Amino acid sequence: MNFFKKTSWILILTLFISSSYAQETIPRPKLVVGIMVDQMRWDYLYRYYERYGDGGFKRLLNDGFTCENTYINYVPTVTAIGHSTVYTGSVPAIHGIAGNEFIIQQTGQSMYCAQDDHVHGVGTTADEGKMSPRNLLTSTITDQLKLATNFRSKVIGIAIKDRGGILPAGHFANAAYWFEGSSGNWISSSFYMEELPKWVQDFNAQKLTEKYLQQDWNTLYPIDTYTQSVEDDNGYEGKFRGEERPVFPRKLNELVKTNGPGLIRNTPFGNSLTLDLAKAAITHEQLGRNPGGFTDFLAVSLSSTDYVGHQFAVNSIEVEDTYLRLDAELEKLFDYLDSNVGKGEYTVFLTADHGASHNAQFFMDKKGNAGYFDTRSTLADLNSALAAEFGQDNIVRNFMNYQANLNYDVIRANKLDEQAIKTAAINFLRRVDGVAFAIDMEEAAHATIPARIRERIVNGYNPKRSGVIQIILEPQWYSGSPGATGGTHGTWGSYDAHIPLVWMGWGIKHGQTNRETHMTDIAATLAALLRIEEPNGNIGQPIQEVLGN
Repeated sequence: MNFFKKTSWILILTLFISSSYAQETIPRPKLVVGIMVDQMRWDYLYRYYERYGDGGFKRLLNDGFTCENTYINYVPTVTAIGHSTVYTGSVPAIHGIAGNEFIIQQTGQSMYCAQDDHVHGVGTTADEGKMSPRNLLTSTITDQLKLATNFRSKVIGIAIKDRGGILPAGHFANAAYWFEGSSGNWISSSFYMEELPKWVQDFNAQKLTEKYLQQDWNTLYPIDTYTQSVEDDNGYEGKFRGEERPVFPRKLNELVKTNGPGLIRNTPFGNSLTLDLAKAAITHEQLGRNPGGFTDFLAVSLSSTDYVGHQFAVNSIEVEDTYLRLDAELEKLFDYLDSNVGKGEYTVFLTADHGASHNAQFFMDKKGNAGYFDTRSTLADLNSALAAEFGQDNIVRNFMNYQANLNYDVIRANKLDEQAIKTAAINFLRRVDGVAFAIDMEEAAHATIPARIRERIVNGYNPKRSGVIQIILEPQWYSGSPGATGGTHGTWGSYDAHIPLVWMGWGIKHGQTNRETHMTDIAATLAALLRIEEPNGNIGQPIQEVLGN
């Protein structure tokens, strides 16, 4: 064979091998965007459906796949646990995030979920920067993506709430950013970096928080069209500091003087600001354009829906307006992704960390059963009863996460019988108005209560970080003082535990399922989609109906 023929065969063989290698590359999306809408009830997908545009929530539903019966399978239903569970596929019993705050039972120390006193803030000198995911005991799907690509995928978390950005991004993230209310800036911590990237510094320099708060918050549409909500002036809503009545329009440029830049959290514009940063991250970090062809991941949590929900409650015009404005912002985000990553080249999922209860007084005024579990007075009465029986004060440290935490310093110093104390406390709590069940956490698996509630108690119980007695309230009862305004969450009820779960984009079928699925199934489904190992504490199953070819 002469030189030229030999060279030609080598060239052909090389091209064949290269072509074969390219054909064998496993297809994956360029970018996954996880959207957590804080405090979004499942029914918000349909409560305002007729008022949504075609490019936001409707695009998700009409182009994507919706899991109509997705439930949180643990208690309590709070933000930190929800974000941790979505991204780990696990539950507090395993991943260790037992609440937004919890008690380290061995020491009695109160611990914030993202607290890390070994790091310092970046972009701030305040304690708001001393945060990291160290308290999360398991890996996340974002961690697994980093491991699967030898850390070549990019992962970024963004949220107004620190826990909403940090916990989804996981331990190996390139960055997590959260909002500092005192300055109106986005910050991070030394867990991720020693200095904010220039593009984040430039973003902060735009003073967008200040600009958003120079406008009035008025309704997006004429106020008389908000027929899914109660009248604007009512007794169920909380007021901003400096307001006489909680009514539109909200003069934000005046209210910011007494409330500070953090005011933006409690308006729809907090979501706008968050998505502004998310789009900037896509551009400046080149998310979806990984030079190695690896999948990147952007975890976004929209916190303002929770702040608005807490202040104004489910049936308010403020909540309806916030979702109508969020719908328009989602349309802008999807259009941005279409242009910058490529339509059909990215995968989106949208879910929530928990839902929300109607305001209890509103429910009672409509002649429904509801009420307030007054933790302060109940704790005082319980400790008085225990003192009479055991001869010591302050035997129960507090009620947190609908759980009773014992004061072990008192119990050990006086050699009290812990089991006898628990039995006495349970007997007392079962007689309190609004309490359906009081359960010894160690015996929860055998308790004579409905199976669904029993499973959720077991899943939510972490012996090192949870209380010893779980309090299950009657429907529409929640922790608070009588007559309290606004709304809240945290219980096992469907209004708190039934969440939206909608998928769209690369690898996703169009359709829906009414089969019961769980928050813990999201990470497993992402692992199947990306063909990577599931998180190391995962207990969920892939939702097979969602996945296309």
